[in-house]
Amino acid sequence: MTMKTAYPSFLVVGAGFFGSTIAERLATTCNVKVSVVERRNHIGGNCYSEYDSDTGIEYHAYGTHIFHTSNTKVWEYISQFTDFNSYFHQVLTTYKDKVYQMPINLETINSFYNLNLKPFEVDDYLSSEIAKDNITNPTNFEEKAISLIGRPLYEAFIKGYTIKQWQKHPQDLPASILKRLPFRKNYNESYFHDKWQGVPEQGYTAIFEKMLENPKIHLLLNTDFFDIRDKIAEESIIIYSGPIDRFFDYKFGKLEWRTLKFEKEAINVEDYQGTSVMNYAEANIPFTRIHEPRHLHPERDYTKDKTLIIREYSEMDDGTEPYYPINDSKNQALLMKYHHETKKYPNVFFSGRLGEYKYLDMHQTIANALELFETKLRPLIENKR
Repeated sequence: MTMKTAYPSFLVVGAGFFGSTIAERLATTCNVKVSVVERRNHIGGNCYSEYDSDTGIEYHAYGTHIFHTSNTKVWEYISQFTDFNSYFHQVLTTYKDKVYQMPINLETINSFYNLNLKPFEVDDYLSSEIAKDNITNPTNFEEKAISLIGRPLYEAFIKGYTIKQWQKHPQDLPASILKRLPFRKNYNESYFHDKWQGVPEQGYTAIFEKMLENPKIHLLLNTDFFDIRDKIAEESIIIYSGPIDRFFDYKFGKLEWRTLKFEKEAINVEDYQGTSVMNYAEANIPFTRIHEPRHLHPERDYTKDKTLIIREYSEMDDGTEPYYPINDSKNQALLMKYHHETKKYPNVFFSGRLGEYKYLDMHQTIANALELFETKLRPLIENKR
């Protein structure tokens, strides 16, 4: 890197929740200038929302995002920029033309087996299904799932969806991924158990507009960090929330990511599926789920003449539009090599979902950004003053 630029000494790569939180804190709390470079033509990262021109319905351009947290610090921070509505998230799944509750709960089990089990009877009933495979030391995703819920429920609700979602057979995925899948023995249908949840009343994009409105923040859209990298001063502090392997020009090889593709359609009915997200469990149905964003804002008076649906497809990514890391042993070994390389760049903070190669919800991303600011960046500024 050379020393020939007018860019401020702080450069944030990415205008999603991580980058925007860092930029806002630097500008507001420390009164320093900061540049934010964003490869896309909009702010907000994967949380960006916009209005559909055909229906007038606001939708999340990169899949439905429900904000939820029990972290008081995160809630108080984000509440500076928005109010949230009372949206309560549940997920349903269609299997063989019948709708079931997801995550798997007592209603799912009873509907699937045509039973009327009580919560205290679930373990005994499922134990007989689990015993048929007798998996005592599960070594992969499939074995772990069967050892917990039995093969019939796994085959119906987990296997096909997982193959579509990860583009890998569950036998080739680590058992640890299953930690993100809730399983309940009662009728609780809430997808989240956090103290606060909802959707921003004015949409997600409005949050980022407020976060980045400080005049000390210089926003550059349609700007690839790697196109301006050689113009950045050597002493600049870089908060990098892009893919970690790309920063090092893939010198050890590419980390594997999963990406999403979306297909919008306006339909001339008021309500297509009755819920914001409907999963499709069977492998022979190409999309993983259908979003109907009108349900995210029950407080709004949307048109009754038509609705917007968005089919979601999951694909492997070549590094162009990475969404979710595939944290198997091969990729973790590769990640360790890149982590070792980061030590050569003390002025660069590799952060966020892409920079850490880690799945992070919105509230976790904000919490990590606040922690980085408080423990690393603010002390760095105070020590220079």
